[in-house]
Amino acid sequence: MRLRSPGLFLLLLSGLQADIQKKEEVQGIVGSSVELNCVYPEGSSFDLNDFYIYWQTAMPETVVTYYLPGNTSPRYKDNRYQHRAQLSLDSMEQGNFSLRLYNITPQDEQTFHCLVFQKSLELKKVLQVNVTLHVAANYSIPVVSNPIGPSEDEELTFMCKSTNGYPRPNVYWINQTDNSLLDEALQNSTVSVNEHGLYDVVSTLRVRRAPNVNVKCCIENVLLHQNLTVSSQTEPSSGTKDKITDKPARPQEKNITVFIVFGILCVLVAVAVAAGWFYRNRRSSGSYIGHV
Repeated sequence: MRLRSPGLFLLLLSGLQADIQKKEEVQGIVGSSVELNCVYPEGSSFDLNDFYIYWQTAMPETVVTYYLPGNTSPRYKDNRYQHRAQLSLDSMEQGNFSLRLYNITPQDEQTFHCLVFQKSLELKKVLQVNVTLHVAANYSIPVVSNPIGPSEDEELTFMCKSTNGYPRPNVYWINQTDNSLLDEALQNSTVSVNEHGLYDVVSTLRVRRAPNVNVKCCIENVLLHQNLTVSSQTEPSSGTKDKITDKPARPQEKNITVFIVFGILCVLVAVAVAAGWFYRNRRSSGSYIGHV
């Protein structure tokens, strides 16, 4: 009998108890690939004509890919996973039913079920592995904006921005003088989801104006055990300081100066040569008269 509805077949059989059940967790980075393991523990050769292999998600319940007896390649039920989910026939013949998932997105963060049924055992579920995929993405290096210019305000306002991370971040402001956490009441953080399904965060900090205020902004990615920290320091200023710089010489003025210096050197050399010549002639004349 030809199976026309893999989803209906899966619904009828998914409630059966499997001989082997496992739970695993795996972590993947957005844009990369990850392998969801589903391996029969007793390594041996498998006749794929005797097995039904399904990969499905839990929430929502969707068939990712499946392999049916007599097929030459795995099939796809959901277009979201076409060209992104891959089973290896060679590996499955060795009892390795693992799924390779490419180009991970935040929407892939869920639990995947690997279900293996054996036809010769009256479609008994011989293996079930539930793999929970945790998705992460690195946040950009935080950019901290300092208060600009003099102000009569009693407060300083700092802004910290970081983008394209996952999961939702934790934001901390730190007093760099003693590395203590600043009161959350002084800060306001806004986290939004961008068009890629990743998180962007903008946090502002308002503190009382004081000399040499030095704070740090920390973006924490709990899943990656990552803390990105950038410091920001303000210098005391009572007003704008006028900067006095020498007026740069024009190219023509520079050339004239070079010629003048060169001319002076030439005159000095000429005077020295003339003086030496005159001195030698005078000595020569004195010696000749003395011998007459």
